[in-house]
Amino acid sequence: MSGHTVYSSRVKIERIRGPVRRAHLPAEEEPVIFGVHSEIAEHYGVDPDDFPPHATTLDYVVAAAGG
Repeated sequence: MSGHTVYSSRVKIERIRGPVRRAHLPAEEEPVIFGVHSEIAEHYGVDPDDFPPHATTLDYVVAAAGG
């Protein structure tokens, strides 16, 4: 192993409001919106009428690990 960094991810996260965040990811033209839904919203005490449902960061991690 050479010991040098091969890749550094450059991600910018913006908090929109409450649990809603906008992530600017490499190789994606449009930002990805993260938020809460269903049981996750309930767990965090978020009223589902206050924010539109969006996939959580946990959803993305599970999808990435399953790929």
